[in-house]
Amino acid sequence: MSGFFEKLKKETEPVWSETTSHRFVNELCAGTVVDPVMGRYLIQDHRFINNFLGLLGAAVNYADKFESRIVLGRFIGMISSDENDYFLRSFEALGISEEARQAPPDSAPTAGLKDIMLEAAKSGSYAATIAVLAVAESVYLEWGCRAPEPYPDNFIYTEWITLHNNDYFIGFVNFLQRELDRVGPNNVDICRDFFTRTVQLEKAFFDDAYA
Repeated sequence: MSGFFEKLKKETEPVWSETTSHRFVNELCAGTVVDPVMGRYLIQDHRFINNFLGLLGAAVNYADKFESRIVLGRFIGMISSDENDYFLRSFEALGISEEARQAPPDSAPTAGLKDIMLEAAKSGSYAATIAVLAVAESVYLEWGCRAPEPYPDNFIYTEWITLHNNDYFIGFVNFLQRELDRVGPNNVDICRDFFTRTVQLEKAFFDDAYA
């Protein structure tokens, strides 16, 4: 596969590969992440949903094609239902109360990811929103597709894998990559900036799970 997305991805090496083959995702796929680490990760990851939905909404607003808006709008529905429901059930299974979820402050990587989502959402640039989305979802698809079968018995691991390795999600990520290939060459600097910073933040976020 070649194109603007692949070009930016290669420019971020070795951080990209360090992210998609991170200790955290390898242990997650094996079902061996200890509960305190998984709980910390989920608490922090759930903090993104508000800003992430705002980023998707901005992408819908800035999109230059009706067909793109339809695809993005459908994904908003999935995040608001299936993915959010997974978080709530996982918190309950891990015995994490609402109070415990709210108590810890945002970690530095969490704050950074929330900020870059908000920055892209306010940028007025469709290319900027797609650059951030393409990284965020492509990283998860890459490790999700590498998860060995059989998946762990515990739904906390298995559902997080399958949410990022299914036909719908694969199609959506391919759409994001095609969109970046389409709009990126006319917005090189802004795409490179948002893409590179997002990759670095994704790795830092996985690192932080073990803090």
